[in-house]
Amino acid sequence: MSETPKSPEDELAGTEQPFVSHLMELRDRLVRALIAVLVAAMILALFPGPAALYDLLAQPLVANLPKGATLIATSVISPFMVPLKILMMTAFLLALPVVLFQLWAFVAPGLYSHEKKLVMPLVISSTLLFFFGVAFCYFFVFGQVFQFIQSFAPKSITAAPDIEAYLDFVLSMFLAFGLTFEVPIAVVVLARMGVVSVEKLKEFRGYFVVLAFVVAAVVTPPDVVSQLALAIPMCLLYELGIWAAQVFIKHTQAPAEPD
Repeated sequence: MSETPKSPEDELAGTEQPFVSHLMELRDRLVRALIAVLVAAMILALFPGPAALYDLLAQPLVANLPKGATLIATSVISPFMVPLKILMMTAFLLALPVVLFQLWAFVAPGLYSHEKKLVMPLVISSTLLFFFGVAFCYFFVFGQVFQFIQSFAPKSITAAPDIEAYLDFVLSMFLAFGLTFEVPIAVVVLARMGVVSVEKLKEFRGYFVVLAFVVAAVVTPPDVVSQLALAIPMCLLYELGIWAAQVFIKHTQAPAEPD
């Protein structure tokens, strides 16, 4: 006897519940991530506090201003809003491992074992590399850039930067250097997905050096120090990405199917 064909309604029967359960799990993961950010914000609000966080962020600039010069606020609510924005930004960075873990826990059940070997190291390494980029920008680049800029300032000008403008500058620099330090991750993913081979990446070295200096000229202030501080690490991280891609491809291949 021939089997009775199923109607479209029969084929879709039972698919609503898994979809709803996935949405509920996603909601729970997002709530946990948000709670982690809020907890970090509450802790930072108590110690060291929003004002102290801003003073810490402004320290590289203040240290290179002329004696007696300070930052100013041109808006009535800036002294309140700017430290609050810095508090939330710092809280998100502190809670970033928890946020990424919730993302990993949501997608992990749908991955094969060899894919998990690739994703988890990439999540951890991308987080660490972003932190390294921000730290490199704060502890090295800011001091060199502000010192270089002040050395060109005429003696007749008294520097008094606006706190909102400084915050925008800091965030853009943090984002630029944080994403720059993700170059090895991008190289590994492209090579592992088969978009480009490792041999092609090696051949692209010369072009990437030119691209790195073009990107540095666009996203950094128009000074030699910050441009070199961004372009040179990009080139070094590209070489690190080529080496890491070879290691990941070797250890994350899908297991061979039995004959």
